[in-house]
Amino acid sequence: MAEKILMNEYKDLSKETWTNISLINDNILDWSVALIVLNPDSLYYGGYFKARITFPSNYPFAPPDFKFVRPLWHPNIYPDGRLCISILHQPGDDAMSGESAGERWSPVQRVESVLISILSLLDDAEVSSPANVDAGVMLRLDPKAYKERVKQDREKSKEDIPAGFEMPTHESAFKKEEPIADTFSWSDSEGGDEFGSDVDEEMFDDDDEDGEAGSGADSDEDA
Repeated sequence: MAEKILMNEYKDLSKETWTNISLINDNILDWSVALIVLNPDSLYYGGYFKARITFPSNYPFAPPDFKFVRPLWHPNIYPDGRLCISILHQPGDDAMSGESAGERWSPVQRVESVLISILSLLDDAEVSSPANVDAGVMLRLDPKAYKERVKQDREKSKEDIPAGFEMPTHESAFKKEEPIADTFSWSDSEGGDEFGSDVDEEMFDDDDEDGEAGSGADSDEDA
């Protein structure tokens, strides 16, 4: 069951511009994932944040495990690259953490929802219970220094961009195709005048014939 569900999810995510995924050793339960931030206002815009997702055999009844290959300086990311995020926690209420079941993993969740939650977390850190205490303190007390650390991580992440891979931008990802205006008119069409002329000639020919027939009838009556 897990393999079939994941194959469908893999196919769908392969079409997205904000992530680049591949299977590790052709194993559908082991993915290489890169998150690409397309929000130009984000501190992480332009980065290529590579990670690994491993799935349990009973997926989607249990959450996957997510880990950044290059650990990021972030309040909710452990120094080894793992995340502290509710959606990856086991299903059910947790009195210790105060998380409700609705915040945690459930079988209705999918890989896409996990990745979108992580992208949101990058710019909206939860500092009340940080996984990286030092990063949390820096974000609160010295945001300028924190932004500089994020910039360093972002630039470092670009080393993982695969050769030949074209990084999407906000402009390229959300480019709207201009509708093609329909400028066709009968006057522009070849032979349009000829078509009209033929019709006109036929109409006049018919009128002439009717006129001649009418004249003949009048002559007979006069005779």
